[in-house]
Amino acid sequence: MRDKHSLEDILRRIDRRGYPAYKDTRGDYDFGAYVLRIVHVQGDPFAAPSSLEIVVPAGTAGFPEDLYREKYRRITLEDLLLRRFSEAAGRLSGRTGSGKSGLVSCMHCGQEILERSACTVSRDGSVTVRFTVGFPARGRTIQSRPLIDLLIGDLPKVVSRTLRCASIDKDKLTRVFDLADDRESIRAQLEPNGLVAFIADGSILARASGVSQKPMRGAVPLKTPDSLAVELDLPHRGRVRGMGIRKGITLICGGGYHGKSTFLKAMEQGIYPHIEGDGRELAVTEDTAVKLRAEDGRSICRTDISMFIGSLPDGRDTRSFSTLDASGSTSQAAAASEAIEAGAHTFLIDEDTSATNFMVRDELMQRVIHRDQEPITPYIERIRQLYDSLGISTVIVAGSSGAFFHAADTVIQMDRYVPYDITERAKAAAADEKKPRIAEEPLDPPSMDRVPLRRTDLRHKGRLKIYSNGLDGFSLNHDDVDLRNLEQLTDPGQVTALAHMTTYLLENGFDGRRSLRQVTELFVQETERSGFHAFCGNQVPGGLAMPRRQELYACLNRCRLLRMKESSDL
Repeated sequence: MRDKHSLEDILRRIDRRGYPAYKDTRGDYDFGAYVLRIVHVQGDPFAAPSSLEIVVPAGTAGFPEDLYREKYRRITLEDLLLRRFSEAAGRLSGRTGSGKSGLVSCMHCGQEILERSACTVSRDGSVTVRFTVGFPARGRTIQSRPLIDLLIGDLPKVVSRTLRCASIDKDKLTRVFDLADDRESIRAQLEPNGLVAFIADGSILARASGVSQKPMRGAVPLKTPDSLAVELDLPHRGRVRGMGIRKGITLICGGGYHGKSTFLKAMEQGIYPHIEGDGRELAVTEDTAVKLRAEDGRSICRTDISMFIGSLPDGRDTRSFSTLDASGSTSQAAAASEAIEAGAHTFLIDEDTSATNFMVRDELMQRVIHRDQEPITPYIERIRQLYDSLGISTVIVAGSSGAFFHAADTVIQMDRYVPYDITERAKAAAADEKKPRIAEEPLDPPSMDRVPLRRTDLRHKGRLKIYSNGLDGFSLNHDDVDLRNLEQLTDPGQVTALAHMTTYLLENGFDGRRSLRQVTELFVQETERSGFHAFCGNQVPGGLAMPRRQELYACLNRCRLLRMKESSDL
């Protein structure tokens, strides 16, 4: 392996030559305390910046094994190191020539703590950081002096200050891992206490704005009414009081702008751990919960929606339903079936983003339009069966319809961001109203025997272009996968990872023999063992964040490139 002096010699030799000469720098360089890898060199100063890696051996990093032995602690450590390195490296960034010359970038971290490819800690305790650098040029002529100053002068100081245990304040390290332990303890106590979520008193749920996930200044802290309060014993904070959302059916109601959707949003994002100071550090939701909503125009591929939609006028089979342009009710029915296939135990629903005819059907409409003329079995008729037969709890935000009062086990009113338990009052008011119809036919779980086919035709001349568009989705060549309505995706890196996962499964995972669920579950198990290498091989890019299996299933089901074996061939 070459050393840092070799790198300096190369850079001095190619100074003022044409930009392609930068290719000579590719390879590994021993800097003593770490190894610098120049993985990819951009072909032009205006192209995507060059990809670099730093590998710090365990002995130099010096982190005790108990900080990365368990998965949740390893991800916590990776997140901490990435934030430190990204902040320090960002201060080195500055334009020094044409195009992207001099720009230094590492993956941005939001409020959530996610498994990100930009920083990984191996089983032996070594640390790898992935980042990009715009190699400097004037026009297309190499300017190597600034790159020598960066890679050989400044970067070693950044590595020493950010990626070694000895450089981290001990109190900070203790706080970060105490919070991780407490949060994991809450998650472990949800099931034994019959809860789908827990939100500690004092939590700040409101966000600064629609484009900022930071806590709102002056927001009302959560204060739980005694009837809904649960106390949990945590390893570091001791006994903590908060609101426990119990299994079953929970209705959140109240006037507009009083915090209903804010409360539900906190539950949606409670599947992720949050950093200290976020306000939702101890807001934890069971990790299979899925937000269901209507998605006009989405594609559906041979999904069993018969749980909610029966015989159609055109005779299409709703046990294996396909369309390229779903209606609101059809899309929400498909989302529910697909979430069950993905192993969801909790549905989160907001009436504002739901199809009305999927959710309820009032008595007057039932009298005017006879049952045998309406193929839709609304959610209200299935909600109790979903819990009693399949163990799926539901949390619904409703501000305009009291139809779910009869079915709800718990009714919470949000009044100026303060929750009140109004279950008894709501039940008393509903007692004088006619109960909504309950589906008479038994609830059979949706079929999960769809068999996807391998795609061997995606590449043109051996190439497949993947383009990610923030949280909106991605495209494979010219085929778009729209993920805008997957509201629990929180990091653009998750979308990029889903693009790579989808490509891998389409080309290598699906085989025309095993069901989508069988292949996907085996793939998820492999990602849990191998991380990003499971679908990227040895060359892992630095901009990925790991999604849940629920979002992977949702992504595959929205991919118009997905092809299924015909039922007659099964």
